[in-house]
Amino acid sequence: MSKRRSIWRYWAKSLGEKATRDDRESDSIAIIRTCIFVSYLVTNCFIVSGVIRHWNDVPRELSQTEKERICQTTGNLSKD
Repeated sequence: MSKRRSIWRYWAKSLGEKATRDDRESDSIAIIRTCIFVSYLVTNCFIVSGVIRHWNDVPRELSQTEKERICQTTGNLSKD
């Protein structure tokens, strides 16, 4: 058995139980499972990178809209 077939065999087994008795069909299903795994991996990498990018993201000054909301809120509180 070649090194490539051995690695593929281990990878296919790591994805889960063999789908059918036919090796060709099982290999096709393993390829589909690999695509699903890669899509999950890429999605998780984007999520983690976004969290790391905005980890300590503190705005230095308020936007005009936020200033207006704060003024309206404090104005309403002072009237009561």
